[in-house]
Amino acid sequence: MKRKILVLAAVACLAGAAQVYGQFGGLTTIKRPNIANIFKPVVGNGAIYDETSKDGSKSTMEMSVVDSEMVGTQKGYWMEVGHSEGSDEKKYAKLLVTPDDFVFHKMVMVMPGSPQPILMDMDERRGDKQRNELKDNLDKWHQVGSETITVPAGTFSCEHWTKDDGKGDVWVSSKVSPLALVKSVEDGRTMVLKQLITGAKTHITGTPVKFDPQMMMRQRQTQKP
Repeated sequence: MKRKILVLAAVACLAGAAQVYGQFGGLTTIKRPNIANIFKPVVGNGAIYDETSKDGSKSTMEMSVVDSEMVGTQKGYWMEVGHSEGSDEKKYAKLLVTPDDFVFHKMVMVMPGSPQPILMDMDERRGDKQRNELKDNLDKWHQVGSETITVPAGTFSCEHWTKDDGKGDVWVSSKVSPLALVKSVEDGRTMVLKQLITGAKTHITGTPVKFDPQMMMRQRQTQKP
């Protein structure tokens, strides 16, 4: 049976609101295979990645599991993602993920100009189009073997996955949490594991308020010169 890879759009695009994209600082793509077997969240564990774009620009991605919460009868995990480009300050958001189906249920992020974090209910915002796009992405990758690769974080025995069109490659190890990613190469962008994290804590403080698109538009208007 053909294995699968999930394309994870991190972080702001997961909300489905175009306004949020620019506020968070752009889109970064992360790929992970075999949802049920590879996503093994451990509260307090995480990873830091170095990214290099096609134009040579550098950025950093940080992912860690900072808490857990029940979602119905399933135990969900809060996966926090931080992203920065160059010398910019790292921006953080976190997502409540259920590991059995790797579905994102909630998202909390800090918006510029907002005194409190913003909470988005992603179950309410997820439509049929997003579900179909996710299913399409799941069928575009297959495992091609096992390899040992060396990255700044060390040497790892990995599963090697490749995109069916030959334009993307991902190496994963179950020793990396939360997404098992060790290295990825696609469309001129390279991501490599820089460091493993233990004892991770959330960078987002304060009580979140529910996302209000109209309030966000008003805040954007007041910030304009």
